[in-house]
Amino acid sequence: MRALKGPLGPILSAWLALAAAVHLYFGGVGFPEPIAMRAFHLLAFVPPIFLLWPGGKGSPADRPTIADWLWFAAAAAPHLWVWINAAAVSDRMEYVDEWTPLMSAMAVLAIITLLEATRRAVEPGLAWMVIISLAYMAFGHFLPGVLNTRPFSVEEVLEASWLVPTAGGVYGPLTGIVATTIAVFIIFGAFMGGSGTGRLFSNLGAAAAGRYTGGPAKVAVVTSGLFGTMSGSSVSNVITTGAMTIPLMKRIGYRPAVAGGIESAASVGGAIMPPVMGAAAFVMAEITNIPYGEIVVAAAIGAVLYYFAILAAVHFEAKRAGMAPMPKSEIPPWREVLADAHLVLSMALLVYLMMERWSGNFAAFCATVAMVAISMLRARTRMTPRAIFDSLVNAGLTMAPLAVAIAGAGIVVSALTATGMVVAFGGIIKDLAGGSLPLLLILLAITVLVLGMGLPTTPSYIIAAAIGVPQLIAMGVDVLPAHLFLFYFAVLADVSPPVAAAAFAAASIAGSKPTITALHATRLGIAGFTVGFAFIYDPGIMLRGGPLEIVLATAIQVAALVAITAAYAGYLLSPIGPVPRIVLGTAGLVAAFVPVLPDPARLAVAVAAMGLAWGMGRAPAPARGVA
Repeated sequence: MRALKGPLGPILSAWLALAAAVHLYFGGVGFPEPIAMRAFHLLAFVPPIFLLWPGGKGSPADRPTIADWLWFAAAAAPHLWVWINAAAVSDRMEYVDEWTPLMSAMAVLAIITLLEATRRAVEPGLAWMVIISLAYMAFGHFLPGVLNTRPFSVEEVLEASWLVPTAGGVYGPLTGIVATTIAVFIIFGAFMGGSGTGRLFSNLGAAAAGRYTGGPAKVAVVTSGLFGTMSGSSVSNVITTGAMTIPLMKRIGYRPAVAGGIESAASVGGAIMPPVMGAAAFVMAEITNIPYGEIVVAAAIGAVLYYFAILAAVHFEAKRAGMAPMPKSEIPPWREVLADAHLVLSMALLVYLMMERWSGNFAAFCATVAMVAISMLRARTRMTPRAIFDSLVNAGLTMAPLAVAIAGAGIVVSALTATGMVVAFGGIIKDLAGGSLPLLLILLAITVLVLGMGLPTTPSYIIAAAIGVPQLIAMGVDVLPAHLFLFYFAVLADVSPPVAAAAFAAASIAGSKPTITALHATRLGIAGFTVGFAFIYDPGIMLRGGPLEIVLATAIQVAALVAITAAYAGYLLSPIGPVPRIVLGTAGLVAAFVPVLPDPARLAVAVAAMGLAWGMGRAPAPARGVA
């Protein structure tokens, strides 16, 4: 992103702050009709991308070019036109009322500028997926077999991609949920950062975990999980917390790739950590019509299990390598933590309102206002007008790339729906699965991980849900477990090689090879894979069923994860050799992935393996710093 010089920087900051403030205002008093809100949202956040993000390597880093200003104007025109004509757009009958040449021109401008904005600020892979989707609509009738579609005119392609707000496209429901609920939650997260909540989380992580073996690694896990409740973005988590934790981990003996892997595995978990999960969770609530509060409750145990597994892994590896805790001089005293503790009251208010089934946007609005008021209780956290302004600017900078990513995903979903490709691709996967639910789950998991190579988490989840959820429901899986399963694998794609955005960001800080860092992150994030399948086979972890079912399902996952992570690390209560590691790893995989066994038997397998592995003898401890 550019560091703009001169008056343009403050002007754009004011633009973004005002746009965020308007979104926050609407979150509290009510939104205008959908088309007007979506048009305002895109008008506010798409054009600034061309001034803030350079177009290429040769583009100036401190000022926009004339071409950038032309892109700015071209990006503003279609959304301004829709905003002015919102009533007429809302009243028109899709595919029935006249489609004018002016509409075609506006649609072309909107699509081309979104593609370029996506390329600059999000991922080129998403831009290419949008292009492929549009090409499939235009030329799919030339393809053979199951890929064949009916012919679409140019006007139909443009209308489906741009102005069919009830089904998808640029102004579809996905843009709607981002412009309303998600936007207000992003603002709340920005205000948490501006009030000093980030300092609270950093100090809490260091105070809670820093004094134990492998302290910096545990601090990275705890801190990243807490930061994730603010941002829900894995890459921003890595950049924020990794700058502190990765050097500390390297200093006490972790190899750079392992340090980066720990940080990136911990950071992606932010998107699954309640109470403020990633943007995809709000999209899930919109798609399923399940209250967000219910999704948070269902995901809570899974998120805790994910972080438990990473903590167990870093603990075992640190013990095996004989690593030291953090230096006492770098561990903040608890009084330093308690000095900011009042800031959690706004999060408590948010959780309470969500549990009481208030609308997500209004709950986030109230929590944001409460955050400002609560920050006034102490001088060190008091939010000045400048801090409030900066928080709004940061929220705007977060929303801009998300706005274009979701609009692009809307075009892909619209193309998949209009052409029937959702049904066709789902049919292909269903045929390959041959009626086997385990095989279907594996195929869908691979599909989501492949999508995640070039797409951010939210678009990846949206497209996978369109393809996979109907297949899972047809197999008898409930709606929420089906969506959570796909959501988890969309999150894990950020650390899964060969393309892993979070791991690559951590590698740049650690000075390690990105692919090796991603492999370590995948190994440490094994809980995401086991918990993803557990949503299907062990509904107790979603707090479904009686107390015994919930406890037993959770215990199975805990035992399986301990066995698997100990096998990886070569350490349980003491160092263990190759044969016990094989026994442990096999038993852990059986407990996690063989639900045909009775639940008590699965738990017994993992527990017995741990006892057997520890009793089979000890391997000599390796030299310090080999983790």
